Amino acid sequence: MDPQDYLKNIKSQFEYYKALGDKTFEQLTDEQLFWHFNDASNSIAVIVNHLHGNMLSRWTNFLTEDGEKSWRQRDAEFEQSITNRKQLNQKWQEGWSCLFGALDSVNASNFDQAIYIRNQKHSITAACNRQLAHYAYHVGQIVYLGRMTKDQAWKSLSIPKGGSKAFNDKKIAKGKHDGHYTDDIK
Repeated sequence: MDPQDYLKNIKSQFEYYKALGDKTFEQLTDEQLFWHFNDASNSIAVIVNHLHGNMLSRWTNFLTEDGEKSWRQRDAEFEQSITNRKQLNQKWQEGWSCLFGALDSVNASNFDQAIYIRNQKHSITAACNRQLAHYAYHVGQIVYLGRMTKDQAWKSLSIPKGGSKAFNDKKIAKGKHDGHYTDDIK
């Protein structure tokens, strides 16, 4: 795959998962951001704190330093240290900004460079795919927690129940076209 095509695609994927989180936060009250099922489960705020720590560690100096930074305190990421919506949004935005800045630093001339995470060698595609899978996993948790707390008031983030035929008809009516599959859902 052409490096530019891969980078464009992976950025679209990350943007999609960020948008799912953003749209979930918009639907929730402050109290719902901090709700957790039991003492062994994480709230949305705790998940955001973990994602923030992971993103800063993995994407800071992405091309030149190991992705597991010595300053990272991973265990502390799972403590309820975010106390309000403003902090949650700040950490969420800071993490994603770090990620997108790092991706913007990758180009055809450095695309074949090795990336290390805990001293394990990765290609840029492997490192990006690893993080995409990790973030999708946690954003899925955020969306599920949001849906649980909103119950019947939840607004679908993609194709609403019963809306598949209308969505498919609209897509198919466009004919063959270019773009990312998330363009009509973001």
